[in-house]
Amino acid sequence: MATPSEARSAPRRMSATTVLWVTMAVFAQESVWNFYDAQVPSELRQYIASAGLVGLIMGMDNILGVLIQPWMGFLSDRRARDGKGRWAIILTGAALASVPFALIPWTRSLPLLMLCVVGFAALANTFKGITETLVSDYVATSHRGKAQGFVKAGVSLTIVVSSLISLLVIDRSITLAFAIPPVLMLLLLTTSWFFLGRRHHTAMLSHTGRPSAAETHPVAKPPSADFASPWAVIKDMVRDPSRARALLMLGIFCFAGMWSALRALLTPYGTEALSLSRGSAGGLALPGAVAFLVCVVPLAYASSRLGQVHAMRYGVGLFIVGLLIGFCVPTVPGTVISMVITSVGYAAFAVNALVALWNLAPSRHVLGTYTGLYTVASSTGAALGPALLGLTADATGWRFMFLNGAVFATVTFAVFTRLARRIAPSTH
Repeated sequence: MATPSEARSAPRRMSATTVLWVTMAVFAQESVWNFYDAQVPSELRQYIASAGLVGLIMGMDNILGVLIQPWMGFLSDRRARDGKGRWAIILTGAALASVPFALIPWTRSLPLLMLCVVGFAALANTFKGITETLVSDYVATSHRGKAQGFVKAGVSLTIVVSSLISLLVIDRSITLAFAIPPVLMLLLLTTSWFFLGRRHHTAMLSHTGRPSAAETHPVAKPPSADFASPWAVIKDMVRDPSRARALLMLGIFCFAGMWSALRALLTPYGTEALSLSRGSAGGLALPGAVAFLVCVVPLAYASSRLGQVHAMRYGVGLFIVGLLIGFCVPTVPGTVISMVITSVGYAAFAVNALVALWNLAPSRHVLGTYTGLYTVASSTGAALGPALLGLTADATGWRFMFLNGAVFATVTFAVFTRLARRIAPSTH
C-alpha cells in the first residue's frame, strides 16, 4: 500500500475540463489585449505622425504592468493562501477595465484618447497576471507545461478573433468593433468563475503536501521563511548563486520586446509599406495565429522531452528566420509567410517561459508573485520594444522594419544560448 507521502507525490491525471475553464479565463482577457495591440496604434496615428512615439505609447501599458502586477500578484497569493481565491480581483478588474476600452472610439481628441488608453491599461493590469496564475492553482505541477500548451492555444484564438473583428467589423463600425472584446471578456470570465471559482479552496488544498520546485529542482534555493513582500522575492532571485532565474528574466525581457514590437507595428507596416487598408493590414496576423494554434500543443509536449530552455532557444532562432523572410520578400504573401514562421517561433517561447519560471520559484506560495515578475520582464521589454523598433522605422523606413527586428532578436538568441549552457539538461 502506498504511503501518504507517495500518494501525494504521485502524478495525477490532468483534468481536461479544468484546463478548459482556465483556458477560457485567459482567452477572455487576452481577447481584449490583442485587439488593443492591433487597433489602438491606428487610433493614435490619427493624432501622432511619429511611429516611434506611437510605439512608445503602446508600450506604456507594459510600464504600468511592471508597477502594478507584482503587487497585485502578491496580494492574490495572500488571498489564495487564506482560501479566498483570486477571482474577486479578476472579476472586479475586468468590469472596471471594460469601460475605458469601449469608450476609445468615441474620443475626439488626443487628451481624451490618452485618458481612455491609460485608464484601460492601468485597470486591466490589476488582474492580467492573476488570471494567468490560475494554471498553477488548478493544475498539478507535473502537468503545468502541458496545460500551458492548451492555454496558449486558447490565447492564439484571441488573435484570430481580433483579426476577424478587424476584417469584418472595424471598417463598417469602429464603435461596435471596440465593444465586442470587453463584452466577450466579461461573459467568459463569469462563466469560468462559475465552474472554477467555487472550488478554488479545494484546488489549493490539493496542492498542499506536494513538493515545491525548490524541493525538487537542483537550481532553485529552498525558502528559509515566508516572503514578506515582493521585494523579498526579488532579493532572493538576485542572490541566487546560479543566476538562472535572473538570466531567464533577461531572455523573457528580450523576446517579449521583439514580439510586442512586431505585433504593435504590423498594422502600420501593412498600411505604409504594403499599401493595404487598415482592416486588411489588421488581418495580416491571422495566418500566424492559425499556425500558433496548430503547433502550440505539440510544442508543449515536445518541450517536456527537449527541455524548456532549449525549446525557447530554438524558437528564437526560428523567429529570426521568419523576420529575414519578411525583409527579403516585402509583399503580402511574403509577410504572411513571415508571420507564420515567427508565430511558430514565438509559440516555442510562450508555452515554456512562464512554466520555466514557476519551476524555478523557491516556494509554491509565491507563484502569483512570480507571475508578476514574469510580467515585469515581459512588460518592460514590450514597453521598450515597439518604441525601439518604431524609431528604426523612422530612421530607415518601413521597408527595413523586419531586418531591424532580426538584428535585435539575435541578442535574445545569445541570452538563451548562455542560459542553456548554464542549466544542466536535467534541470529543465
